[in-house]
Amino acid sequence: MKAAIYTKYGSPDVLKLVDIKKPTPKANEILVKIKATTVTSGDVRLRSSNFPLLAWLPVRIMFGLFKPKKEILGHEFAGVVEAIGKDVTKYKVGDEIFGTPTLLKTGSYTEYICIPEDRKKGVLSLKPKNLSFEEAAALPVGGMTASFLLNKAKLKEGQQVLIYGASGSVGSYAVQIARAHGANVAAVCSSSNFDLVKSLGADRVIDYMKADYSRLEDKFDIVFDAVGKTSTSKAKKVLKKGGHFVTVKSLTNPTQEHLDKLKDLAERQKIKPYIDKYFPLSEIVAAHKYVEQGRKKGNVVIKVE
Repeated sequence: MKAAIYTKYGSPDVLKLVDIKKPTPKANEILVKIKATTVTSGDVRLRSSNFPLLAWLPVRIMFGLFKPKKEILGHEFAGVVEAIGKDVTKYKVGDEIFGTPTLLKTGSYTEYICIPEDRKKGVLSLKPKNLSFEEAAALPVGGMTASFLLNKAKLKEGQQVLIYGASGSVGSYAVQIARAHGANVAAVCSSSNFDLVKSLGADRVIDYMKADYSRLEDKFDIVFDAVGKTSTSKAKKVLKKGGHFVTVKSLTNPTQEHLDKLKDLAERQKIKPYIDKYFPLSEIVAAHKYVEQGRKKGNVVIKVE
């Protein structure tokens, strides 16, 4: 089977498409034929090892000091169950599923993957019926991050929410989740992305190139930094008393509950993944180069088949 691997840190060109042995599921595992995966900002950072100085050594120790411990990247996927282990009870051959390969020895840049039906870390579920494989593959990482942080900020109906970086993967989900909960959303992004964030449900758009959101007279219950490019000190200037600032730079710990909630919202047509570009697995290098530019809207999907 085909897989995109990297054996050293560096530019997108370190990714190589190779043939590896197709895995066989253990008793508690399912074998998934992957239909689609994505290129997230996390994939790009791990591949390049481009982390802030203070985080560089701890990250290298965790993921490989001199070379990557896990040679196959990919943080989310959607596919079809092709085989099951003898102890599997939750899934059957032919089920369409989506999830994350968190803490597995391999990522999702591959044609097949074996996954335990139950894990302490990582999520797995039947695919929302109204989403394509490509859309479902783009839902877990950005969607769960947005859901986790909005829960942390105690999102409630009727609140005023400002989302900084609203056109990216996490931001695009944050806009939709906030609107689904009855919040009023102000979206900060570039003017070229105004139509996109309005279509996702933003009530108001602010061009970060022309206006400093921290100087607004408005006050917000939540300021959500979806790109890790603003600060607590700036957010405090527009937060109401008792308001919350959350950022993707903080640690998150999404659980199966977060994925289940996303699936429910998707099936009720309250959220829908926005796909910026599609690439085949054979063009994984080009996909990484595109995401590395930092201008993607929503999600970049890899078609594995």
